[in-house]
Amino acid sequence: MKDLKVVLFDMDGVLFDSMKNHTESWYLTMSKWNIPCTKDEFYLHEGRTGAGTTRLLFNRELKREPSDEEIKAVYEMKTFHFNALPKALPMPGALELLQKIKAQGIEVCVVTGSGQVSLLSRLDSAFPGIFDEKHLVSARDVTKGKPDPEPYLKALKLMNVSADEAIVIENAPMGVQSAKAADIFTVTVNTGPLDEKMFYDLGTDKLYPSMQSLADNWSLLYAEIINQ
Repeated sequence: MKDLKVVLFDMDGVLFDSMKNHTESWYLTMSKWNIPCTKDEFYLHEGRTGAGTTRLLFNRELKREPSDEEIKAVYEMKTFHFNALPKALPMPGALELLQKIKAQGIEVCVVTGSGQVSLLSRLDSAFPGIFDEKHLVSARDVTKGKPDPEPYLKALKLMNVSADEAIVIENAPMGVQSAKAADIFTVTVNTGPLDEKMFYDLGTDKLYPSMQSLADNWSLLYAEIINQ
């Protein structure tokens, strides 16, 4: 690594403890559309755009592509269910980690497959003074969501850095695939119910059991990264 200039953060399950709400709202929505699914499978779909998740389930269960109108209707219903649930709290350890990173003069950027305004608008209130509103790549900014490398490649361009000047912090298999496809050093925080072996098989460079654990070990990780 040349130098660590930027840390690229996924949002759901990394900055906010929001994946339970996403899985519940997707499950309620697809059930009302009579599309068989399980709650836990949405941890595997995390990082896809809403349109991508809708297309996957329609093709798998209904054997057809959804129309643009159906994609819009599904996502509106999903958003309704999501916003009806209790607000997701910041992930324990996230603020502490962000403060340590910023204190070192390292920039931060959010790269999320979410388009949920309710979460995106909460970044500044949950993490005051940390994020620049321009340093954000969301589902609205890409044509291909994770696991395609486009979101992280866009983030590199946005932050004007090369892949060897950034690291990614992810919690989702598709996010890890996206980051590794963009050739970026990837740290996984396994905040969901998935087997950690899955993340190693996908090529994650480091794995921690929680954001608090990563925050506690940030100095060691930073020293390891810059000395590679």
